[in-house]
Amino acid sequence: MAPPVRYCVPGERLCNLEEGSPGSGTYTRHGYIFSSLAGCLTKSSENGALPVVSVMRETESQLLPDVGAIVTCKVSSINSRFAKVHILYVGSTPLKNSFRGTIRKEDVRATEKDKISLGDAQSNYLLTTAENELGVVVAHSESGVQMVPISWCEMQCPKTHTKEFRKVARVQPEFLQT
Repeated sequence: MAPPVRYCVPGERLCNLEEGSPGSGTYTRHGYIFSSLAGCLTKSSENGALPVVSVMRETESQLLPDVGAIVTCKVSSINSRFAKVHILYVGSTPLKNSFRGTIRKEDVRATEKDKISLGDAQSNYLLTTAENELGVVVAHSESGVQMVPISWCEMQCPKTHTKEFRKVARVQPEFLQT
């Protein structure tokens, strides 16, 4: 007889780190493993090692952003404290439906990467640009022209030569389309 299926939701505590090691769909905090998405709990072990605790969605037809995933977003609104975005890609895979995200002003930095962000289909994802590779890829000036990066923290309009401060992404070659 097969063991009963256990379903879990984002943020649910699954076990402590002495009982297993974190796998996909999970994150650790304060010595425990938590689910980062809604799905089915799986535990697999090899050679008597601690079991790997993972959370799998029942259907992979809708890709969801996961903790630590690199996402491509379009800014929908901005204010002095945060930017609201629509998540369009996870890695290089386009999403069928966009998801909402937020980039807080304090998360736009080159170091001290945030450890945790949670979410599911109806949630608002908390995002960060706390790695050199992360930041603005495409920006348009007030004159509607695509801006050109001139340093890691500035972009310039080729038409008006106006400079604007932006945390510019260092796009890796494998993500550039040829």
